[in-house]
Amino acid sequence: MKTRSKKVAVGRTKPVPPKTAASAVAQTLFTCNRCTLRRRGREGEYLLPSRRAVHEILDALIGILFPGCHGHGPLGDETDEPCFAKELAKAEKSLREQVGRAFRYRCEQEHCVGCGKCGENAAAAVDALITGLPSLQETLQEDIEAAYEGDPAANSAMEVVMSYPAIQAIAAQRIAHVLYDRGVPLIPRIMTELAHSRTGIDIHPGAKIGRRFFIDHGTGVVIGETAVIGNNVKLYQGVTLGALSFPKGADGKPIKGIKRHPEVRDNVTIYAEATILGGDTVIGEGSEIGGNVWLTHSVPARSRVHNRQPAPHIHERGEKGTPSPSDIWYPVI
Repeated sequence: MKTRSKKVAVGRTKPVPPKTAASAVAQTLFTCNRCTLRRRGREGEYLLPSRRAVHEILDALIGILFPGCHGHGPLGDETDEPCFAKELAKAEKSLREQVGRAFRYRCEQEHCVGCGKCGENAAAAVDALITGLPSLQETLQEDIEAAYEGDPAANSAMEVVMSYPAIQAIAAQRIAHVLYDRGVPLIPRIMTELAHSRTGIDIHPGAKIGRRFFIDHGTGVVIGETAVIGNNVKLYQGVTLGALSFPKGADGKPIKGIKRHPEVRDNVTIYAEATILGGDTVIGEGSEIGGNVWLTHSVPARSRVHNRQPAPHIHERGEKGTPSPSDIWYPVI
């Protein structure tokens, strides 16, 4: 049986496909690949950590801190321990790579040539987090207890662990804070902003938070970078621990590294939508801050702070179809 051979025209080149709108746009957008914010390191690799990898690491660590409650599924008996150790080793390996990238990126941005500290700093930060996980787990157990004891709607501690957004946000912040404290660039904020996007609770990784911390409902809570929160503090939805206007330097830019956010001492409760601002503002121990309060100054221990009760206008409606005089609204000209 004869087979036909393909004829190839001599001297002809492969036709170039016409340039489409998509290819033109892609060429323009690819210039981002060469911008200084995403430059290659001296060894040729990109220095930025992977957002997706950081998200996966955070989810893995939360699964490790709450074994059987978060993660892929419930654990069985002690025979699952090797698998659990394998998951931790996998998360640690990935974290070392991403933290190393973050330090090398900052090193490159600051034009630090051959200081040799990037690997050292990355190893120290990851070691601090991994060896500190048992202590972190103990602290989170206390947060869970505070939530269960402080919320009459909580039917069990397990319900708190598996469903309360505040526990997810607090766990992410406590993990990220360890890395933030060791000077890790980028990654702590990526972690807490993932929790923010999932829960509506915005806690900066730099905030210092004590034990038995609980946020009830949670949506809209904002806690700034230099906020300090004591033990046994409870916040409700919409609370802001924020900054006043930022002082600026001679270059007209905000001055970094100064305390801008309030301190909330032990055993304080802050109700919904309260706003507390300023780095010099201190809420004294055992105080209660009412809903919708606006505070820019300190209050002493055991204070009760609330707005004056508004006087609502209440009147009886007339029979259906026959409004009483008080039901008739007149335009003000």
